[in-house]
Amino acid sequence: MKKLVFYWVLFFASIAGKAQTGISGQVKADYVPFSNYIRPIDSVKTDSKSDFKRVQAALEIPLSLKMVDENKPKLWSLYLQGSYAAMENKYYDEKLFPAELLNAQIGLKHIRPIGGKWSMMATLSVGIYTDLEQITIDDVLLQGGVLFIKNFKPNLAFGFGPVLTNAFGVPMVLPGIYFNWETQTALHFKIAFPEGAEIGYRFTPNFDLKAVVELDGMTAEVSRDGKSKLLGYQQIIAGIRPQFKLGEHWTIDFTAGSTLTRSFQTNDRKLSDIFKEKDMANPKFSTTFYGAAALKWKF
Repeated sequence: MKKLVFYWVLFFASIAGKAQTGISGQVKADYVPFSNYIRPIDSVKTDSKSDFKRVQAALEIPLSLKMVDENKPKLWSLYLQGSYAAMENKYYDEKLFPAELLNAQIGLKHIRPIGGKWSMMATLSVGIYTDLEQITIDDVLLQGGVLFIKNFKPNLAFGFGPVLTNAFGVPMVLPGIYFNWETQTALHFKIAFPEGAEIGYRFTPNFDLKAVVELDGMTAEVSRDGKSKLLGYQQIIAGIRPQFKLGEHWTIDFTAGSTLTRSFQTNDRKLSDIFKEKDMANPKFSTTFYGAAALKWKF
């Protein structure tokens, strides 16, 4: 189940969301300083160390927007996303982790009402997921899916449906889940599956202070023993996030906190591998500081 949630985060969570009636996007940088490698065979914290530095960018552009059925949006949009990470690995006897990771994708999103409180969201994208050592056709992954979403209230929605990916070598269908619950009062919260949760207080229209817990990661197609496999990096962070609104269209936020967990996993490109329990824990790192800054816009 942990692997399935991880793939949801990597391929689908970032494009699921409310219909954007204008151009929106963000640029974000996050940093994890050196922390000790914990050997999976015996859970011993070693002297080997790795850090993590990443820059992310996302842009969504509406191509067509009509308000239909009680002023609900019927939307076609184009989205572009990219993440580049660099890792420095010190005092290892052998190479265990990549020095770089690159994830980049372009796709189409379609959202429309389908009756009552139900709506449909369909996505299709193609992307490159690589460690930049050698870029081949195996690094190109396709994702798509259709989620049927019920809006129980304006601030509460749940959805499900099939999602398609070739991350496992041949096209496979996985179950997809969407959940979003948020409030807009001064004391507010948000729970979004599987990305995370936040609770905050809006002191003024232009200043918000939040406590957040978030799950995210990156992946790359790698060659191990002559076989194509998926290498995944995942982290769960918790921290405090002040957010400042800069005029009508811009916001900037800063996050300071801690990594609750940070690990790598390598899986065969087989659907059965998602449900297979490993004999040994995944390689992971000790808890350390986490910092991030993000600039967002919505027109």
